[in-house]
Amino acid sequence: MRLWVVASLGLCLAELLISTVTHLVYGLYIFSSAVAFDIVEILNNHHLRKLRIWETVADIYSKPNIVDADRSRDIGNGPYFEGYEVAPIVLVHGIFGFGKGKLGGMSYWAGAEKKDDRVLVPDLGSLTSVYDRARDLFYYLKGGTVDYGEEHSAQYGHARFGKTYDQGHYPEWDENHPLHFVGHSAGVQVVRVLQQMLAEKKFQGHENSSESWVLSVTSLSGALNGTTRVYLDGMQPEDGKTIKPIFLLQLCHVGVIIYDWLDIAWLKNYYNFGFDHFNMTWQKVGVSGLIESLLGNVGPFASEDWILPDLSLQVSVELNTKLQTFPNTYYFSYATRKTRKLFGVTIPSGLFGIHPLLFIRALQMSQWCYPNNVPLPYKGYNDEDWQDNDGALNTISMLYPRYPVPHPHCWLSPEFKDGHTLQPGVW
Repeated sequence: MRLWVVASLGLCLAELLISTVTHLVYGLYIFSSAVAFDIVEILNNHHLRKLRIWETVADIYSKPNIVDADRSRDIGNGPYFEGYEVAPIVLVHGIFGFGKGKLGGMSYWAGAEKKDDRVLVPDLGSLTSVYDRARDLFYYLKGGTVDYGEEHSAQYGHARFGKTYDQGHYPEWDENHPLHFVGHSAGVQVVRVLQQMLAEKKFQGHENSSESWVLSVTSLSGALNGTTRVYLDGMQPEDGKTIKPIFLLQLCHVGVIIYDWLDIAWLKNYYNFGFDHFNMTWQKVGVSGLIESLLGNVGPFASEDWILPDLSLQVSVELNTKLQTFPNTYYFSYATRKTRKLFGVTIPSGLFGIHPLLFIRALQMSQWCYPNNVPLPYKGYNDEDWQDNDGALNTISMLYPRYPVPHPHCWLSPEFKDGHTLQPGVW
């Protein structure tokens, strides 16, 4: 028995070490790539600036009386989209994601925002809760100071007001000027919470809001029902909200607290976890505040007002009971899978078809079972349903809001072609 305990502890520590090193190496790779991209961009811009100067001089002397109207019109700099007949698209990133302007010139969306001026890419807190991110997203679009609500702020121990957007990125947003939303991973839950808030008129000073402000919601590998990965990373399966003592999420907790406490301006401008409204900087809380945060007595990890609890099966089930699928909105979902069956056992589909950061988790998620001594997250839960995954989310979670009660849904047949009628109010 004693040997079994030692062996189990050894395996846990080895897995923790491998996961930590893998995540750190990948994080450093992303950060260094962003810095390298910025350096190249600066050099290119310097070179292009010189070329433009010579081109301008040549134009002046060769065509002194001609004004190039197209050159004087730059539609890419402003937040408005006057003259466009197609509704703009808002891309909402997932956990550890970032928006336009963060991580230098890197793009979370593979450069989609650079292809069309109607594409908006907000930078929301990469680890903040679904609720807080939905509030941030509203004011990013409409403008004004982010208001998290008096009751919510008091309950979770952070400031009521956050960042101020002097000018919204789409201030005319209303039911006559609706938007398309695309959410990746946890981002789709942010959009769904935002739409519910609009329907319930939860934004002070904007009592005319409605669910019709959202024209469509598209989920890309979306966490519509949570993910079992949170338990492998360290969330307690008993409640889906608290963190186990020796797990990857505890290291994440420590790193994020120190990062925010140090409050290095240029670094936070480069990448921000989004916890500024918790006021955890050294200027505001001192060393004693840092210790309290690290011990888990105060801050987002203590109040459970951050993204990981929102991705547990328990909290996702609670969320799905409150969120509606509205009859006049179009809903789409795209699911991914990096596993397959081999002699009746679910395993990763291959070494080369999946990112190294996700391979170990894909294997673990395909074998994970809910503990026998813990209440199941919903009636009818079955471990086998959750085995297929892509290393981050379970495939079953990406299809449509399914638990505790399935929302309206249907499958697009292979015969579906452009011009066929799509049905709103159905995933």
